[in-house]
Amino acid sequence: MQIDKVIDTTFEPVSNMIATVVFYSIPLLGLDIKVVLIWLVAAALFFTVYFGFINIRYFGHAIDVLRGKYDDKNADGQINRFQALMTSLSGTVGLGNIAGVAVAISVGGPGAAFWMAVMGLFSMSTKFAEVTLGVKYRQHGSKRHPDAISGGPMYYLRSAFDRHGKPHLGAFMAGLFAVCCIGGTIGAGGLFQVNQAYQQALVVTGGEASFLADKGWLFGLFMATLVGLVILGGIQWIAAVASRVVPIMAAVYIVAGLVVIGLNYAAIPGAMQTIFEMALYPQAGLGALMGALLMGVQRASFSNEAGIGSAAIAHSAVKTNSPVSQGMVGMLGPFIDTVIICMVTALVIVISGAYIDGEGMEGVELTSRAFASGISWFPYVLSVTVFLFAYSTMISWSYYGLKCVTYLFGERDAIENTYKLIFCLFIVIGASAELSNIILFADSMIFAMAIPNIIGLYILAPEIKKDLKEYIQGLQQRIISNNS
Repeated sequence: MQIDKVIDTTFEPVSNMIATVVFYSIPLLGLDIKVVLIWLVAAALFFTVYFGFINIRYFGHAIDVLRGKYDDKNADGQINRFQALMTSLSGTVGLGNIAGVAVAISVGGPGAAFWMAVMGLFSMSTKFAEVTLGVKYRQHGSKRHPDAISGGPMYYLRSAFDRHGKPHLGAFMAGLFAVCCIGGTIGAGGLFQVNQAYQQALVVTGGEASFLADKGWLFGLFMATLVGLVILGGIQWIAAVASRVVPIMAAVYIVAGLVVIGLNYAAIPGAMQTIFEMALYPQAGLGALMGALLMGVQRASFSNEAGIGSAAIAHSAVKTNSPVSQGMVGMLGPFIDTVIICMVTALVIVISGAYIDGEGMEGVELTSRAFASGISWFPYVLSVTVFLFAYSTMISWSYYGLKCVTYLFGERDAIENTYKLIFCLFIVIGASAELSNIILFADSMIFAMAIPNIIGLYILAPEIKKDLKEYIQGLQQRIISNNS
């Protein structure tokens, strides 16, 4: 039996069991609603209200912080604010922005795009909370590398329960998060990404007639080499690459989208009207409205990962002594990912009308068809974009998995290097394998991270609010002193 079949068969009972729990659904208005989705939406709404709509009130301030207006050159940390945000975005800006939007529209109609944007705005508050805590509870855990910083939900979860006199529960919750993150990293952060990049490379090089048709292992080895060269250098190298790759790939994709939109400028008002009408007043009634809302919210949650806790790991390495200030920067992630990039995809699909002739659920093929209606050669650009998206996601998620491995087994060079080698090995396997069950397992692991993470956010919410109040007071005093 081939190695991919062995892996797939081995993971089938495990992945089905875990997915049944994590993606448990309840029937409502004739629709099956995933409980984990309710869990993420409830958190986004709660933190938006609890922090006084921080996502809107301090949006401009967040941009100022990102620009370095409040930087302290002597602050503790390893990377700057822009690098931290780009590292976080490189883990979220990916196939969800290309295929995820198409899935939402093909299943939920154009109205789903509106609800994606709405969820993206509310998710900014959840991201603020987890990034703030990630920076606040970070630590220097390596004796051999005292400058190295580790942070993330596993650290603030442990502290949250320690403060409530339940250290054993804290250790369990932190460990659960770390284990789930490692599983999600290997599967969704490695196997799935390289597999999809390889499939797109096959499409543009001739499909079954392509010289790559039976050389998935070679493509995987190439990708593993590129990833390995970066992740061996640690967070500084990862951040340096992400800060260059993410802006380029996002700019290429957005510019291509704007070109298609611009070529069809006369159809923009009608497309916007269709999106709003289908979102708020669908002709098919309440069921259609709920279908669009749920699909939009689901794809937004899958895309920006707010509440999952992964972003807190990346932002923890930033050079700052003010956790709240980096929380402000962190909340820009869902806006860029879900509101800007996803909406460009949605507008191209709706304006082109490509979704009308689709049959059932469609992913990247719908997006490719929509762009090709305005730019005939765009599928080639899309293949490059998918490659960059997959590459950037792999290097970022490799870091998330690394920090969870060192949390569980100690911050030693031998452990770090062993993990990096295993991660690269799975990239080679992923390019030539059909791992449907391990992908289901990986998705389950990633969304299982939200369970302990959001519990910790709720417990520490009063602490975040107190820190936010002190930060705002300090900001106001600075403004007064500068004006006087």
